[in-house]
Amino acid sequence: MSIAKKLASQTAIYGVSSIVGRVLSYLLVPIYTAHFAAAEYGIVTGLYAYVSFLNVVFTYGLETTFFRFANRPGEDRRELYNRTMSLLLLTSAAFTVVLALLARPLLGLLHLPPGHEEYAVWVALILGLDAVAALPFARLRLENKARKFATIRLLNIGIYVGLNLFFVVLCPAVTQSEGGSLLAALKPLVAAVYNPELGVGYVFLSNVAASALTLLMLSGELLDFRFRWPRLPFLRPLLAYSLPLLLMGLAGMVNETLDRILLPAWLPEHFYLGLSPQAATGVYGACYKLSIFMSLVIQAFRYAAEPFFFAQSTEKNSPATFALVLKWFTLCCALIFVGISLNLSWIGPLFLRRAEYRTGLGVVPILLLANLFLGVYYNLSVWFKLTDKTYFGTYIGAAGAVLTIALNFILIPILGYMGSAWATLACYFMMAGLCWWLGERHFPVPYPVGRLLAWLGGAVVLVWAGQAAIGALPEWSGYGLGLGLPLAFGAAVYALEGRTRRLATPVA
Repeated sequence: MSIAKKLASQTAIYGVSSIVGRVLSYLLVPIYTAHFAAAEYGIVTGLYAYVSFLNVVFTYGLETTFFRFANRPGEDRRELYNRTMSLLLLTSAAFTVVLALLARPLLGLLHLPPGHEEYAVWVALILGLDAVAALPFARLRLENKARKFATIRLLNIGIYVGLNLFFVVLCPAVTQSEGGSLLAALKPLVAAVYNPELGVGYVFLSNVAASALTLLMLSGELLDFRFRWPRLPFLRPLLAYSLPLLLMGLAGMVNETLDRILLPAWLPEHFYLGLSPQAATGVYGACYKLSIFMSLVIQAFRYAAEPFFFAQSTEKNSPATFALVLKWFTLCCALIFVGISLNLSWIGPLFLRRAEYRTGLGVVPILLLANLFLGVYYNLSVWFKLTDKTYFGTYIGAAGAVLTIALNFILIPILGYMGSAWATLACYFMMAGLCWWLGERHFPVPYPVGRLLAWLGGAVVLVWAGQAAIGALPEWSGYGLGLGLPLAFGAAVYALEGRTRRLATPVA
């Protein structure tokens, strides 16, 4: 099996947990948009933006650090795991307690009325439980136990989805059912576990339960661990490598999630007719979910690529391998961008059940393209991880964060959530470009930059022209064109790129 095929195989296995799991989770979007008003869904959007942001703080780069140190010659992986896990347990417990105590100020930052401080407490528990699970999951990836990793991830999502269906769909239906019906017979059971006043709180409670059960499924990796007090000689090199990753991750989360935190604060009160800033955040958050198809591919790729890149770093032809990986990653993502953008006329109503959510569909192509460039950045960032120059990642992420904040500040009052979408695209494009430029000077890789930019430019033009043509056609003709153009784009990619030289280095 060639090196590229091995990476593709690992990506496919991780993709099962990432893509299938996320699709199951994503099926909750139509349920949320049917059962919750945009203002209620805005609470979920805002708090999960904080979850994404604070998850970086709770893990502070220890996953990547664990990979790096575990691959050093002569490293005792068992002792490294014990001490790193001990450190993560201590800090996770401390962070969880502090965050739970700050529940009221956190809700104030979201401009939410007092009375639901338990939401923030549950968010703190989610973060703590997920942080403790992070290193056992990293160990499974290091040991190439992709199937076990995928199984536990899938079960986690299945539990989360099942509990959401129970509390958000079944329990309200039982509560409102008439006497004598089958559902009415379940009223005593539902009354014992369900409180209608919690509303969107059940979204967070379901997550707490799923995260706790995930730790039980990781009991083998947790029981195999022995607590070791993390002493200073151990901490120094570990934190020297991980803290720049923490800063880089924080900057990355600013770029990825800060728009949903800033939007309710910086959007003028009556910018959208009939929508409060909180409701507009809910609309933007729901439409943002449609860009998840790109995020799924990126996440699956990252699970497989990070340990793969470290393992291949000592190979003589590794730069050619990295170039080949970036090329096909970018072309696959370009096809996803074209396919989703040209089929929003039926994808939108399928997932966004209330008309008020579909008013934001214009942000989806912009966010898809933004996430494509984020994936390109993750590919390009291999150079500073392999050269132990992770501080460059901090600089690039910080530059992106400054640009994100500045553009959101300027554009939200003018363009609303469209301004947030454009700010996201500008940020990720700049980060990818800056990372490539710096990489050329420190770790040259023969990336086909000009050719890939030509393909991406063609994809953007195709989406722009295709959307205009689809809008002018009768409904069914528009559907046909929306499906046909991505197929034509994929055929063009295969015809022009499919016969290029492939890497065929055997895996040792």
